[in-house]
Amino acid sequence: MDSFSTKNLALQAQKKLMSKMATKTMANMFIDDTSSEVLDELYRVTKEYTRNRKEAQKIIKNLIKIVVKLGVLYRNNQFSSEELVLVENFRKKVHTLAMTAVSFHQIEFTFDRRVMSNILNECRELLHQAINRHLTAKSHSRVNHVFNHFSDCDFLAALYGPSEIYRPHLQKICDGVNKMLDEGSL
Repeated sequence: MDSFSTKNLALQAQKKLMSKMATKTMANMFIDDTSSEVLDELYRVTKEYTRNRKEAQKIIKNLIKIVVKLGVLYRNNQFSSEELVLVENFRKKVHTLAMTAVSFHQIEFTFDRRVMSNILNECRELLHQAINRHLTAKSHSRVNHVFNHFSDCDFLAALYGPSEIYRPHLQKICDGVNKMLDEGSL
């Protein structure tokens, strides 16, 4: 039996195209203004923390690629019922992460980097399980690259710490995340 399928070919082409087009301009076509502002602040804080513009760009570009590919898979009904449960659990965990991030910022002296790191690592594992049979090892390494950075306890401690360098960025990130929570887009 011939295993050629135009639907599979089209899906592969979409995923490949999306991975090649994950620039800021293209992200703005697929990501709303609030999400774009949050991504911009995540880029700035990552650049400040790593002191490496290229690394910060790569992390955010990988994050965009992951989000876009996940969206392509979801919109094309590529997930099995078991995978859809994982995707829904991932979505709920991201929602919890967002609420926790905002809460830690709004309520002084509540921040616990281990809690944030653990939630991020749980998100990573759910995402790996959901995309396991759909994306390549390179995409899985992108997931690890993004989550390794954002779940790093030292990064989280710097971001939520008393340093005036990070405060404005964290404020803008939390304002955007709060807006996304209010709109139901997160």
